[in-house]
Amino acid sequence: MQKSIITVVGKDQVGIIAKVCTYLAQNNVNILDISQTIVDGYFNMMMIADTNAATKAFLKLSDELEDLGKGVGCIIKLQREDIFNQMQRI
Repeated sequence: MQKSIITVVGKDQVGIIAKVCTYLAQNNVNILDISQTIVDGYFNMMMIADTNAATKAFLKLSDELEDLGKGVGCIIKLQREDIFNQMQRI
């Protein structure tokens, strides 16, 4: 399993979760865990996802999620779990 971390941050509005989850489903990315909150009108979501069976390359997914974020007024980042594991080793 290739776990990845997806973060979504921006001004809250209708449809953010639906658009992100629809994109992930269309690209065969499985959401393993999800947490979201709204603080003072700002939306924040973090997902742990399995990108192993994704239909697109990791960098393509990352770029398209970033573009999707621009379309909904959010910043969306896709990062490999390995980055976080390596930071713990330092």
